[in-house]
Amino acid sequence: MFIADCRRDFYDVIVSQRVLLLVASDVDALCACKILQALFQCDHVQYTLVPVSGWQELETAFLEHKDQFKYFVLINCGANVDLLEILQPEEDTFFFVCDSHRPINVVNVYNDTQIKLLVKQDDDLDVPAYDDIFRDEEDEEEDSENESDGSEPSEKRRRFEEDVIERTMKRRQRREWEARRREILFDYEQYEYHGTSSAMVMFDLAWIMSKDLNDMLWWAIVGLTDQWVQDKITQMKYVTDIGILQRHVSRHNHRNEDEENSLSIDCMRIAFEYDLRLALYQHWSLYESLCNTSYTSASLKLWSVQGQKRLQEFLADMGLPLKQVKQKYNSMDMSLKENLREMIEESANKFGMKDLRVQTFSIHFGFKNKFSASDIVYATVSLMENIEKEGPETTNFIKALDSLSRGNLDKLHQGLDLAKKQLRAIQQTVASCICTNLVISQGPFLYCSLMEGTPDVKLFSKPVSLCLLSKYLLKSFVCSTKNKRCKLLPLVMAAPMDVERGTVIMVGIPPETQSSDKKNFFGRAFEKAADSTNSRALHNHFDMSIIELKTEDRSKFLDALISLLS
Repeated sequence: MFIADCRRDFYDVIVSQRVLLLVASDVDALCACKILQALFQCDHVQYTLVPVSGWQELETAFLEHKDQFKYFVLINCGANVDLLEILQPEEDTFFFVCDSHRPINVVNVYNDTQIKLLVKQDDDLDVPAYDDIFRDEEDEEEDSENESDGSEPSEKRRRFEEDVIERTMKRRQRREWEARRREILFDYEQYEYHGTSSAMVMFDLAWIMSKDLNDMLWWAIVGLTDQWVQDKITQMKYVTDIGILQRHVSRHNHRNEDEENSLSIDCMRIAFEYDLRLALYQHWSLYESLCNTSYTSASLKLWSVQGQKRLQEFLADMGLPLKQVKQKYNSMDMSLKENLREMIEESANKFGMKDLRVQTFSIHFGFKNKFSASDIVYATVSLMENIEKEGPETTNFIKALDSLSRGNLDKLHQGLDLAKKQLRAIQQTVASCICTNLVISQGPFLYCSLMEGTPDVKLFSKPVSLCLLSKYLLKSFVCSTKNKRCKLLPLVMAAPMDVERGTVIMVGIPPETQSSDKKNFFGRAFEKAADSTNSRALHNHFDMSIIELKTEDRSKFLDALISLLS
């Protein structure tokens, strides 16, 4: 059931209860969690936080805690499956689900008692009408009663015949209704996509209650930027949501400063700005950032000798000395930095990079702490998917969550260092896949498989890193190939998951040309291909387009996928 009033139907209900927070492992979920934690701290709400990275962990966490808790808040998990069927909860258990995954399962939408969905009111959900997908139990009972009442006396022959005709009509209507229901559900569930960021939904709640702080606003910005960095939402949706947040930024960061009312340098300021679409360039060298940002790397084709020459020409066109470009951004001449954005934009237009400018926000506090929202996203993802083992499973999650607080700059800087390694690894892998022709056309889709022993292959056993790699690879492949048909194809990417257990992780990415709607059809396709071949597959990820598979079942699974999508 959709909640009409988040404050009355959600927050006021849980504020006097003990609550279990189940939070997915993505940056948007972490930001939503931070906002909710800050609200809970204001009102002294008792809660327990449990990170969950997939359906198995969600079920385990629920089973472990169902006796102590009656109120569960799920962030970025739970909306796109039938929760009651999976978890089998008691009738006095309530779930509040704030999840950006779409489409939302119809049972969750029409369950009025136990499942409450926190969704932004103006999201376009296209949920089928109740009567199109559910039949009342009374109708079903009538049908079965009519069927059982078969032996009629001879004097009631005429009425019996009428009953038979009526029953036949009802059966036909039921068959037609079921066929229509299947069609409606297929159309509704066929594509996977994302709605408004969960962090923005939580910030809206804080704003309605007049408890919104600048920190909460920053987390909402990071949650939205995570969706943009990972290509989960359309450019139109991003710009619209940026506009909404910009109004809040103006409200919170409106400074009437004069000599008497000057602010401390330590005060946090958020600013809207048009920035460069270059990853981490303010914490790296401009040269490294140009080489390791997917947009510039793909546009200039940096994996080729010709591409490297174009990069040198691009830098020469800007009039920037190599010595300046290759040293840390902080150490560059101030005179160059003042007009750097304009210089880069002007030259980028000549080299066909017309989208190098992007609307974003930055945060300032202290003398030297300035971060853009995308810096925080890259750092948080890298901390969360850090492959170096440091204690229990939840360590990475807690570190990533902590890095979002201003007081934990050391963790944020550690995340930025890891993010640079991750981006380098992605670009090197993209270059080697294109130069060694690892991307092959399988008919209805492109396919690329990373072999065991490939450098950094362990990093790509993690879902977000593999998705980033796949999206960067598809973008680069489309720029490099001369085959027009291949430019229109989606990509399926596989990487070793666990060598000891013999499993691979696979992800499906929609075509580059389909960037206008960001809808992914691979979730349902993977499910059908696995079922039809009895492949030992595990649909454990909250994103349906990611699947785990036994290595020896991979070839039959791919054959089924080819025939299904042909």
